[in-house]
Amino acid sequence: MRSTLSRAPVRSSARSDLLERQFKRYCPHHQGAVRALASRHSRIADLALSFPTLLFALAAPRHGFDPAWPIARTIAGARLAEVAAAADVPMWLRRLPPEALVRPIGRLPDSKPFRLQIANHLPPRKLAPIWLGAVADAAELADDAFAIWIAREMVRDMRSVKLKRLRLVGLWAWFSGQPGTFAGSLMRKCWTPDIQFEAALAAADDWHDTILLYVNLGREPITDLWLRPAHVCGYDFRPLVSVSEIADEALAMSNCVRRYGEDVAHNRSRLWSVRKDGQRAATLDVALCAGGPLPGVVQLKGAANSKAPFEVWWAARQWLNLHDLSRFDPKLKAWGSANPDRATWLALWRPYWLAKRRFPEWLPLAPALTPFKRL
Repeated sequence: MRSTLSRAPVRSSARSDLLERQFKRYCPHHQGAVRALASRHSRIADLALSFPTLLFALAAPRHGFDPAWPIARTIAGARLAEVAAAADVPMWLRRLPPEALVRPIGRLPDSKPFRLQIANHLPPRKLAPIWLGAVADAAELADDAFAIWIAREMVRDMRSVKLKRLRLVGLWAWFSGQPGTFAGSLMRKCWTPDIQFEAALAAADDWHDTILLYVNLGREPITDLWLRPAHVCGYDFRPLVSVSEIADEALAMSNCVRRYGEDVAHNRSRLWSVRKDGQRAATLDVALCAGGPLPGVVQLKGAANSKAPFEVWWAARQWLNLHDLSRFDPKLKAWGSANPDRATWLALWRPYWLAKRRFPEWLPLAPALTPFKRL
């Protein structure tokens, strides 16, 4: 009888110590809420051991979620799976440690294929908080397959994953599956599950440059060329009058001329292709020099931004001198006053807005270049 009575406090003390150690593993910011909820009933407290993520989701609920019903079901002794379903907490989260939980848990994928795949890419403890947040963001940005992919990439090589660029990569990945859309048609390389993050970011950046060009210039051709096409010293000077022509030049010459759309839109610059015998020889940027009122040859580059030969520079100077610039008026626009093309903006993003049923602050309904440029 004595031995039985003496063991009860030991078991109680051991359980309390175990729970205390588990509570201390939760994020300090939410630890008070976790402890307060656990103190309401021993069955709730036991969640700290059996399903730490579920306890956290009930103690720090996401916006708009009332945890009263799953809490009541826990106290009533309902099965973990039932309580988790009531709280919309996937059972695969049971394997995550308390250290992973630093913000309210949003909705996460929970299909059978997802559960089977995510089990292969669970993170080490130190990576768990960042990993869980990225998986939730990826699922919201794109879909289940993209969430699995970011989970894998973070575990495979966290140093190569730039989470600050996840919105752009997610947007690109989503439109990769929508080739019939305007934005989807502008890709040179699409997302696939076997691509690595660095290659994905490079492809997304390439797409981003083309998107910005379209948003800056719209789909109508440039009519005010400043100068005239001509054949000079064996070279043809051809204006790049549309987004497609600029994009083709950038691809053929392996340069960054697509990034000049904002300069063209504000009438700071005009772009030309210099060709000899029908072959591209150089890309020419004619712009206002040093704040002056007259255009000059600001950049003249060969393929892959190589140095253009002297004879190309000489031809460009001769071509420029053909023009009477005494009445030249570029009709300058104040920087920032050239609004993005609204029709192009809406055509680009409407499919995404409709599919996601929201307007993200970084992709608003009203054309906004600044947040998009920062992606």
